Amino acid sequence: MLNACYTLPSVNERQTQIEQLAIKNGWHKEFIETSLFDFVSYVPNIKQIKEPLTIYIEGDGLAWLSVRKPSENPTPINPIGFKLALKIPNNNAVYLARPCQYLTDIRCEMKYWTSHRFSKEVIDASNEAVDKLKQLFSAKQLILVGYSGGGAITALLAAERDDVIKLITVAGNLDHEAWTSFHHITPLFGSLNPADYPEHLSKVKQVHFVGEDDIVIPPFLAYDFVGALPTPSDAKVIRVDSQSHGCCWEVIWDSLMQKMDALNY
Repeated sequence: MLNACYTLPSVNERQTQIEQLAIKNGWHKEFIETSLFDFVSYVPNIKQIKEPLTIYIEGDGLAWLSVRKPSENPTPINPIGFKLALKIPNNNAVYLARPCQYLTDIRCEMKYWTSHRFSKEVIDASNEAVDKLKQLFSAKQLILVGYSGGGAITALLAAERDDVIKLITVAGNLDHEAWTSFHHITPLFGSLNPADYPEHLSKVKQVHFVGEDDIVIPPFLAYDFVGALPTPSDAKVIRVDSQSHGCCWEVIWDSLMQKMDALNY
């Protein structure tokens, strides 16, 4: 819930923020058309054709103004997914926003950032967008990284695709049924749930970063998700001390990536 004294940045201000961040770091916007939604993506101005391509997918953004009032537009106030993508030094990462973020589209019904945020149509459109980014970079293999609700998107994509060599989530929502039950909030009746695809996901190498102090998506949800995967599976949970849900994953992202590499995750 937003503080009553807080002035919400307008959609234009949120769009300007990410545009300035992109320009500062040598990235630019790409519009991606799919059969159902248009997507906003950001890619490096100088890209390397190198395997694998890493695609960062944004969280739910400003989906709700309060526990009872949905937002009119889900464009993030703090684009954490993009800030993580900017930490990749080899120009072989791209950023993909979620449907209806950073743009106005008459097809953008409110359900697509509330009850249907992980729906089949969202996943199908996201698959199309990933295919186009893959083609843009002439890539054959993918690493998918999802922040928060973007973790559910990446997991559902990985369950369907055969080109994902690693799935990484950051404070990811991997079981929205358990999540809504924990918070006593309305279930996401129109959404697919990654926890329903254990057989498919057990074939994908996974690393799930969770914050010790995350009260939005508590760590036990990721542990339960991994624990329910059939054996054998290659899935790890890395618990980050003193880390909350939103602040400030991008500050420690370099060290987390180095830790993952050192442990051969």
